[in-house]
Amino acid sequence: MAGGEVGVTLGQPHLSRQDLATLNVTKLTPHSHEVISRQATINIGTIGHVAHRKSTVVKAISGVHTVRLKNELERNITIKRGYANAKIYKLDDPSCPRPECYRSCGSSTPDEFPTDIPGTKGNFKLVRHVSFVDCPGHDILMAMMLNSAVVMGAALLLIAGNESRPQPQTSEHLAAIEIMKLKYILILQTKIDLVKESQAKEQYEQILTFVQGTVAEGAPIIPISAQLKYNIEVACEYIMKKIPVPTRLYF
Repeated sequence: MAGGEVGVTLGQPHLSRQDLATLNVTKLTPHSHEVISRQATINIGTIGHVAHRKSTVVKAISGVHTVRLKNELERNITIKRGYANAKIYKLDDPSCPRPECYRSCGSSTPDEFPTDIPGTKGNFKLVRHVSFVDCPGHDILMAMMLNSAVVMGAALLLIAGNESRPQPQTSEHLAAIEIMKLKYILILQTKIDLVKESQAKEQYEQILTFVQGTVAEGAPIIPISAQLKYNIEVACEYIMKKIPVPTRLYF
């Protein structure tokens, strides 16, 4: 505790102040600004086949590059679990259409900041703080992925749009979250910038068939390009609307 103030969080003064002298901790919820300003309230796993842009998606949403080790960078794959927090904001101007009214930033970003979208007014306000668990996709690292699944409250299942059918680790990762009885899943059809519209639509139908009878049946399928940050706002909106925050005690 800096400055000798017991029970007061003084680090990062641009975030919500946590003062136990004035804060009624029994009324804190997963949506309280005193909570989400400084900590993530749900773990979301990124799962799928190797090289399907899991780490790139995490970076596009959080700004954090989870591939850090020398051998990871050399091979451009995730070997160790990666972690990254992200804040999701919504613009308080009702005239701003979705999904442009949603935005994601790093966890040290202030809880509120002015809009920079032409023709809009108001502020982007913090609505969710999430933590991503970036799982390895390579077959020899399946045990690492299974360990990662234990801490997930939801998952983003990534399927590359430039491949004709789901790949082996995609099936294995889906089976893993089936075993874990994970309920909240979003499917991201990645690399959409590398394919024609007709090919993307054809693969969309293949994905629907692939997830039939699994925990991912009925999950939203969002076409994105993590490299170009295309439809990242849509992914943020669906994280907000389709993935509830687990109920926990925050005191």
